[in-house]
Amino acid sequence: MKLYCTIILFLLTAVLSAQTIYTDVLVIGGGTGGTAAGIQSARQKVKTIIVEPTTWLGGMLTAAGVSATDGNHNLPSGLWEEFRQQLYAHYKTNNLATGWVSNTLFEPHVGDSIFKAMCEKEKEYLNVFFGMQFQKVLREKNRSGGYRVLGAEFINADKKIVTIKCKVCVDATELGDVIAGSGAAYDIGMEDPLYSNESIAPGKNNIIQDLTWAAVLKDYGKGIDKTIPRPEGYDSTLFFKSCTSVFNTDSIASPWTAQKMLNYGKIKNNKYMLNWPASGNDYYLNVIEDMPEVRSRKYEAAKKHTLQFIYFIQKDLGFKNLGLADDEFPSKDRLALIPYNRESRRMRGMVRFNNNHLVKPFDQKDPVYRTGIAVGDYPVDHHHHKNENAPKIKFTFVNSYSIPLGSLVPLKTDGLIAAEKNISVSNIANGTTRLQPVVLLTGQAAGVLAAYCSKNNIQPRDANIREIQQILLNAKCYLMPYVDVKPTDPYWEAIQKAGATGILKGFGKNGGWENKTFFYPDSTVSYDEFANAINAFIPCLPVTDTIIGRPVQIKEAWDMLVKLLHAMRIKKGIPHKWPPVISNEQVSVWKNTVSDTYPGNDKPVTKKEIALLMNALSMHPFVMKLGFNGKVM
Repeated sequence: MKLYCTIILFLLTAVLSAQTIYTDVLVIGGGTGGTAAGIQSARQKVKTIIVEPTTWLGGMLTAAGVSATDGNHNLPSGLWEEFRQQLYAHYKTNNLATGWVSNTLFEPHVGDSIFKAMCEKEKEYLNVFFGMQFQKVLREKNRSGGYRVLGAEFINADKKIVTIKCKVCVDATELGDVIAGSGAAYDIGMEDPLYSNESIAPGKNNIIQDLTWAAVLKDYGKGIDKTIPRPEGYDSTLFFKSCTSVFNTDSIASPWTAQKMLNYGKIKNNKYMLNWPASGNDYYLNVIEDMPEVRSRKYEAAKKHTLQFIYFIQKDLGFKNLGLADDEFPSKDRLALIPYNRESRRMRGMVRFNNNHLVKPFDQKDPVYRTGIAVGDYPVDHHHHKNENAPKIKFTFVNSYSIPLGSLVPLKTDGLIAAEKNISVSNIANGTTRLQPVVLLTGQAAGVLAAYCSKNNIQPRDANIREIQQILLNAKCYLMPYVDVKPTDPYWEAIQKAGATGILKGFGKNGGWENKTFFYPDSTVSYDEFANAINAFIPCLPVTDTIIGRPVQIKEAWDMLVKLLHAMRIKKGIPHKWPPVISNEQVSVWKNTVSDTYPGNDKPVTKKEIALLMNALSMHPFVMKLGFNGKVM
């Protein structure tokens, strides 16, 4: 009887200590993507909660210590550009290229403070809960043979259960834990070419990229000795090839002196971010499917490896004055709060973005670039230095790119959106979509989608893609990665819309670490190219209406756009009572939208002028509803 009463008392205590909270949008993970998703959702005046296990916001940009950003320097899009402007204001300079690896380097704690300040501004609609560990997904069966996510359970710092129920859930965890708990399908590791549809895919295995437990070293001044105790199992030979040194004459071919190695991640205030791949502190672990407590135990080996590298720098390379920064991470060992995981579970979504989309975005069967919601320009960069069994993946040269909306939406699971390195991409493509600016922008798009679905009481797969893109455009987010047309240009939005229809296309140029796609706004387009692009959007022009090679003229472009407008209205089922479009209206439209002076019907028209004319139509091609495959519905 006594035992029975004890059990009853325990159960009652557990029930009474449990807490249930209701919100519209729940973002699980306050990392790079999750923070952006939460901020954007709140800006759309939707009640939003971010739940983060640490005490920091920003994930790999801050808590993981990888504060040297990769790519997107010339694509000032959305929250990525807002974040950079805040960094410029803090450091009172627009030049943050303090280390040679990046154009934007900063102290991790500064990034955390910026993200927290941004969230504070949205406090009317946004709450952030720190120190809460994700436990499980709340779900129910849906009609498509999958599940619907209803919320999640967490354990707070007091070891009490907290239940949060929501309309829409965003998985912004570092390893895709919510996706796994939701029952959604996902992939891990490398892939077979037949599965990924990529000729360079190395074959199926469960090998992922190396992770890194980053650190920040601080220069404490000449004559100061900050050498840490010799780590257990220290072997200096592991790091001989990290730079040229007296210990490794074979590394002379390597371009990195010890100082250059450190300058790789040099940040403000005499600090050095330590995230060095070449015989440095990269470490191979695959803990994706492990329970949190098992992960924590295994992570200790990665921490130990980083401490060994630090000891090598201090003791063997002679940088005794460089010690672990005492004003960065609030951790006992002064290392980063979390590891830099380069790879996660990758959800199987409505669209699977792969290397073909990176190399030839405009030449694919499905024009998914039309559904773009985030942009990137970094090459495919895989870290497989520490696993000798890993097949070597070539440094693939690509163009800049647009991530399609369908990569954020699971195939069958309702109430769920992906927003981190867990989006629907191939293993190869993950080598570029994993980078910080891209994840920040992908997260912002996830926030737009989540808030939109919550407001309209619909599932993510039922969202109007063009309406999602318009919200992103309003937030100055790029849909197309056109490097030569900035948001400050008066025709930026018109060109973004025209590009997202595919009627006007850009030209990609591989540039190694800085890939670019140019729109060339002041160039012309040939008559036949323009006619073929319109027919690819909606067939409406006779095949005989083609003149090879000659630039299309103002009157010709207008007449083709008028025919497209008619075809769009018919396709939408609009009754024929709509007002007729008079052919000479182009003069007044031109003067209202392009220039005060009309140059005459025969003048070759530029791409930006066509974009402005398209934008002035009573029904812009951009409004036509798309499927996730990018085709007009």
